[in-house]
Amino acid sequence: MDDPTLDQRLAALESRLGRLEALLAGLGDKLDRPSLNLDEARASIQSWVTDYVSLRLQQLVPETCEHGAPEAEVASDGPVLPGTRIRCTDEVLHRLGRIPIPFVRQLVTQRVADTARAEKVGLVDVPFFERAATF
Repeated sequence: MDDPTLDQRLAALESRLGRLEALLAGLGDKLDRPSLNLDEARASIQSWVTDYVSLRLQQLVPETCEHGAPEAEVASDGPVLPGTRIRCTDEVLHRLGRIPIPFVRQLVTQRVADTARAEKVGLVDVPFFERAATF
């Protein structure tokens, strides 16, 4: 039993056991701490989720948000640019519908709507659409 490797292995095992004891003591200390107030945590999470959902809804459906529509953007009878209240012609809607990629269609619509708002255009027709949709 005077094997030097056996002594080294025992020393390594004792070292590992010491580290294991330290980890268990730390875990025990964490478990002994008073637990979190679950009602406060729940309220905090609910508040965060409510704010997040509200933000996402405003991004998805901006025309129904709390802010009012500008005067030039109020639509009356007739078709409107998708996602806005800006009036347009049927031909403009047809041209928008021919854009195959939804993301690009949304970008073009937003660009035309922003230009119409900036220039206070009441009705988006094909010449205005072609000018405003050019990037």
